[in-house]
Order: sequence, then structure tokens, then C-alpha cells
Amino acid sequence: MITLLELLLVLLISGSIVFYLACATFTYQFFNAATLPSTADNLDLPVSILVPACGVDAGAWENWSSFCLQNYPNYEVLFGVTDPHDPAIPMLQKVVATYSDRARLFYGLEPRGINYKDSNLSYLLEQAQHEVIIFADSDIRVHADYIRTVTAPLVDEKVGLVTCAFISYQPHSLGAAIASLGRCFDFIPSLLIARVLDRGLRCAVGATIATRKTTLASFGGLHFNRIGSDYNLGKRAAEAGYRIELSRYVVESDTGNETVGQVFQRELRWARTIRFNRGAQYYSMVFCYGTVFCLPLLLLSGFANWAIALSLVTFIVRYLQVATTIFSIKCPSLSRWLWLLPFRDVLTFLVWLMGAFGQSVYWRGRQLRVEGDGLLTQWE
Repeated sequence: MITLLELLLVLLISGSIVFYLACATFTYQFFNAATLPSTADNLDLPVSILVPACGVDAGAWENWSSFCLQNYPNYEVLFGVTDPHDPAIPMLQKVVATYSDRARLFYGLEPRGINYKDSNLSYLLEQAQHEVIIFADSDIRVHADYIRTVTAPLVDEKVGLVTCAFISYQPHSLGAAIASLGRCFDFIPSLLIARVLDRGLRCAVGATIATRKTTLASFGGLHFNRIGSDYNLGKRAAEAGYRIELSRYVVESDTGNETVGQVFQRELRWARTIRFNRGAQYYSMVFCYGTVFCLPLLLLSGFANWAIALSLVTFIVRYLQVATTIFSIKCPSLSRWLWLLPFRDVLTFLVWLMGAFGQSVYWRGRQLRVEGDGLLTQWE
């Protein structure tokens, strides 16, 4: 006879199978839809790329140089650093010297709030010469048509923001692979599901946010004391009536040799960001971890035939979803790391579980506290 706990696990696993199927369906549809003709070639408006930097990430020279090697007629790249002694400064000075016709560096930018990233961006925004702007994380690498690709949807004035997801296409370490599997197989598909359920994207991803200065100002601009400010930018833009476009271009972001512990700390911050921005919807994510629930079901049922069958179906559907994502995003190199998927699923579940409570986040060497609807304060 099936116990109440077994029945609960069956419901959670069944819901997860539906979730995996939805992930596969929406990922395939999004990345394989017919490409609409772009009118950006008739626009070519001047663009300012604003890059807040903190420390030297893996492949920093290649990442930063990629912003300066764009196939675009009129643009500038502004790098900003908060700490005047940051180790990123010497390398950024070389980047600016190499691409002096389009790159500028500002450092020693006194924080205007707890969120150093948005504080940094606010200084760069004041220095930006152009109306169209791109906020870009410093740890991404972009192709030569990056500007043209991410600004194309802005031709439509109803589009308030354009944003990009990010993964490491060819991770070379355990930590980087764990991070990339989570972004590729869980984060991006979940983002696409939210996009459908919300009838449009209602958040932004910090790796890339393209917009206009006037649009940004119309829904409140940058906030200096908020967790997940990029997520919140998209939320406020949607509430103001703008459309948020998710680009099919997934940028490269290799986390280098970071440890699994560092991946966990960052993703825990992201989880609590989602919780404070989505509220009770966060807890519905309990239906996303079917593979994790299979083991306790097997143990409780004494490895009953029906539990074994349900577990096999769950893992088959999960791996089919993963294969669909690899095909759709065109990241075949991740296939060699698929032996990590069960561990990745357990880690994702632990991140969600710990993200369901608590107010502390660890961000770039600082322990911070989240209060109210996502306001940051110093941890005491």
C-alpha cells in the first residue's frame, strides 16, 4: 500500500516530468523559430557599452577586447571600476590603450549605495555619449555582431529592454561545468517557461541589458540598494508597459577555475533574488526536481517495480530535455559533462531549498542582508 509520503513524492515527480517536457518544448520552439528580418541595418544608431568590472575573471583580456572589436560603425565602450586598487585596472588600462579610439576607463568610483554594480553603472551612464546603451557584465565574451544583434529589437519603441542569457560553451574545470549545466539546462528553460506563463518576459538578465537612456529614466532608472537589480529592471520596465525581449544570442561566460562552493554561493544569491522578486511563486519551483525525489521514493517503496518504472521515465525525460537544450542552444561540448547531471540536480535542489529562507547573500567578497522587498543593507 502506498503511504502518504510516497504519494506526495509521486505527485512531485509527476509534476517534474511535466516541467521537463515544458522545458524541452519551449526551448526548442524559442531557439528554432524562424528568424524575423532585422531593420537594425537601417538604423545603426550610436551605442554606448557600459561594463562595470571587479577583479580579473577568467579570460578577462579576451572578454574585454571583444567589446572593442565590434562590426558596428559608431560605438564606445566605457569600463568602470569602484576600488582604485582593483587588480583589474592595469589590464583595463592596456585594453583602453590598445583600443583608444573607442574605449575609456573610469576608476575610483565612490559607491553611491550598497549595490556597487549599479553604482558603478550610474557613473558610466553619466559619461555615456549616446542614447542607446548596453549594460554588459565584465565576465562575458561576445561576437563581432553583438551590438547589432542585441540592439535590433529596439527599433520597435514598444521594446523597453533586450536581454541575453549566458553559458560557458566549453568549460574546462569542474566548477565551470557545474555552473554551465545549471544555466543551460535549468535557468534558460525556466526563463522561457516564465516568459510564456507571464505572457511576456518580466525580468532581465544582467549579462546584457540593451535599452535607451530615456526608456531607463521612464521607469525609475538604476537603484543602488537592491538585490538583483537587473532582474528588477526588467520587472519595472514590464510594469511600465514596455516589452522585454530575450535575444536568441546566448553569450559566452566561462567562470574559469572557480570551485563548486563558489558556484553554490553565487546561485544561492540568485535564488534569494528570485524569492524576493517573485514572492510565493518561488515555492512552486518544488516541482522542478523530479530526479532528486526519485531516490527517496525508491527507498521508501523498497524498490517496488512501479517506483523503478517511474524513476526510469523521469530520468529518460530529463535527459531528453537536456539533449533538446544542447541541440537548440548549439553547445555540444557540454555533452562530455553529462555524467555530472545527477550531482547538478542535487545541487540545484539544495540551492532552491536554502534560498527558500534566510536573508544573507554573499556578493563579490561582501556579506549583505536582504530586507523588505529586496533592499540591501550591510550585514552586521
